[in-house]
Formats: sequence, C-alpha cells, structure tokens
Amino acid sequence: MELVNVKLYDHFGIPAAEGARADLSGWVYHTSWEVNAQRKRPAVLILPGGGYCFVSDREAEPIAYRFLAKGFVPFVLRYSITPHSFPTQLREAAMAMRFIRENADKFSIDPSKVAAIGFSAGGHLCGTLGMMYDCPELSDIGPAEQIRPDALCMSYPVTLGWGPTHGETMKTVSGGDETLKQRLSLDTQVRPDMPPTFLWHTRDDDLVPVRNSIILAHRMEEQGVDFALHIYRHGWHGLSTADEQTYRSDVTPGASWDVAGWLESCICFWKEAGIAIEDQ
Repeated sequence: MELVNVKLYDHFGIPAAEGARADLSGWVYHTSWEVNAQRKRPAVLILPGGGYCFVSDREAEPIAYRFLAKGFVPFVLRYSITPHSFPTQLREAAMAMRFIRENADKFSIDPSKVAAIGFSAGGHLCGTLGMMYDCPELSDIGPAEQIRPDALCMSYPVTLGWGPTHGETMKTVSGGDETLKQRLSLDTQVRPDMPPTFLWHTRDDDLVPVRNSIILAHRMEEQGVDFALHIYRHGWHGLSTADEQTYRSDVTPGASWDVAGWLESCICFWKEAGIAIEDQ
C-alpha cells in the first residue's frame, strides 16, 4: 500500500487564489505477483463536510479506510474553505477527478468505475460535481467525461438553497449572492444523465433537515434518475461511519441500530449500478 499526496493546483499548473488549497491523498494498492496484476479496481473520491468552513477529519481518513477494506482505491480531497466560494471547491473536485482518471493505469484503477461520496456540505459538493460537471466554470479543467463521476453517494447532504436547510452552508458557498444560491440549490440542477445516486439521512437530523434529501429524491424521480434513498429513524448530524470510531465525543449518539449499515447499502447499490468490484 502506498499513500499518494498531490497538490492539485501545482500538479496541473493552474493558478490558485491566495489561501486556496486542493490537497488530494490516495491509498493505492501495490501490484504483487501473488495477485492478478491485471486487476483494475474501482476508485472513490471522498469529499468531507464542514459547512465549507473547515474540512472534517471524521469524514476523511475513516471513510477512506472503510472503502479501502472493500476493495476501492480511495482518495480524500481537502478542498478550499471560506472565504473561498463557488466555483473554487467545484473546480478542485473536478481536478481531483481528472487526476484519478489520468493516473488510472498507474494506480490500477478502472477509469469507468470512479465514484464520489460527500458528507453534509461535502454532499452538496458531491452533488454539484455529479450535476454540473459540464458547466462553464469547469471548461478549462478538462472534458466533461473526465470530470463526471460514475456514481454518487450523498450523506446527509445540504441540497436546498431555500426553506428549511442549513443556511450558513449555502451562504458560504454562494458568497451571499442570492441568485447564485438559487443556482446552487441542487433541486434545480437534477438532470436525467446524472450518475446513479445513493442518498442517506436520519429523520431527526439536528442540523440539516431530512427534507433536503427527500426533495432531492423527488426531483430525481421526476427526471428518471437511478437513485436509492435511505432514511434512518434516528441519529445526530455528522455520523460519518456511525460507530465508535468516529463519534464526536465520549457520548454515544442515540442513533438507530441500522445506521452504521449505510456504507454496505451504498456499495450494494453501486454494485447494481456496475461500479463496485464484482467480488464484493
């Protein structure tokens, strides 16, 4: 196993605004004579949450290790935060997708099986990546087919720019521009050709109301998108792996017993969509 660290702005020679960062870390398998050297694995780009104000450690490496154990090549993007706003974070996620696909042979990755997963604000970023991969703001990053993920997982995502949502997240990513905030409301960006999407949320999420996922799923149904929506009965916002490995304190959250199964359910959905490895 090799840990690969890349500063994406430097790698692609793209000028960065002052204070912007796009640090990508990947856990790459070594080839060995003991296994099939021709084997190509799926990859997953992990976009932690943090309200676009910080990048959560709890939704970074712990998630990568879980996907690594399931046969994926995981990558974590530590993207720019406030005062940077759209399109900075989306451009950085697009650079990450381009890097993964351009190095697919080197890292023994199947370039047709590169998924993206995001949490909370990272779920919003994941959604913009899967719905706005061909927007004008990305025209200099690479072709749309390099940028578009093959599947998505949006975990307790912020999706709405209106009504009960997490207003600070949308204010931060839009820079307070009301017109842009409405554009970045993901219910307005759903499209029939977006990737298959797994959504999960808890009914009593104390920070991002569950209606963010319900309304998004409704729009996906209207557009004929392949999706699955899992709503768990109870659990705090920001559960991550939803077990003791990532609890935010020594207080065990009163989460429903089945919430920790979200990752297995996600992989099963991706497998049906043709993304996960065949021998999961």
